[in-house]
Amino acid sequence: MSRRLGRVRVNTEKIIWDQSIMKFSGTNSYIATEDLIVAVNAAISLERPLLIKGEPGTGKTELAKQVSKALNLNMIEWHVKSTTKAQQGLYEYDAVSRLRDSQLGDKKVNNIRNYIRKGKLWQAFETKEKCVLLIDEIDKADIEFPNDLLQELDKMEFHVYETDQNIKALQRPVVIITSNNEKELPDAFLRRCFFHYIKFPDMETMKKIVHSHFPKIKESLLAVALTQFYELRDTTGIKKKPSTSEVLDWLKLLLADDLNTDDLKRPGKDSLPVLHGALLKNEQDVHLFERLAFLARSQR
Repeated sequence: MSRRLGRVRVNTEKIIWDQSIMKFSGTNSYIATEDLIVAVNAAISLERPLLIKGEPGTGKTELAKQVSKALNLNMIEWHVKSTTKAQQGLYEYDAVSRLRDSQLGDKKVNNIRNYIRKGKLWQAFETKEKCVLLIDEIDKADIEFPNDLLQELDKMEFHVYETDQNIKALQRPVVIITSNNEKELPDAFLRRCFFHYIKFPDMETMKKIVHSHFPKIKESLLAVALTQFYELRDTTGIKKKPSTSEVLDWLKLLLADDLNTDDLKRPGKDSLPVLHGALLKNEQDVHLFERLAFLARSQR
């Protein structure tokens, strides 16, 4: 006996999610390009991890949040660091605390489960409803990290040796993995993912992104600001190109100070823009523009 409820088919024995009606199409606050929408929905349909690569600040982490919001699913976030090990995503056994408690005569040492901390994958596997699992910035960890998760992401299960438990996902989560493309990932890991590279937005897409954050911004101000932004990004020799998140911060400052197009005027495209500290984040790039501006003045 079963009945249909929303996008879930409820059965007396098991909850089965209908993949065919889980479709992502972007949200009001996240402008997704057509190829990105296709990639997200393909990964959901195939039930494979979606590997999103792109330069920092292009909205990879935000994508996972918006997929969670659009599909009305809870999200579990695992932010990877350089010291993170794959085992931590499964569970950690705190042998030190157990030894200390045994020396103190604490009765809870008799139950080893008191000393096992569930990792993010375990949390995602045991949830009764489908969820989004974000594995953020996987390229920060060492090269063995992705390889150590192959079976867990394939079969959606793992074994807890201390308690002889087999943990299997009740609902296969929507897995979104982000990478800043700082290092190559193993081929065996890549074969198990659906891949998409987020290109930096072009001018028209960027205008849509800005309007979703600042709907009342004047078109004249936006046109001048974005022209300066893209000229800055395209400057030869720039070490760190400003990102989408940084141009949004810059525009927020321009609007907060009530600046207009006249305030944004500069002697030439090689001159530093107003409030450039929101866009240029290292002294080499600032010095680069100062040198270019000096050369431009000396050639007049």
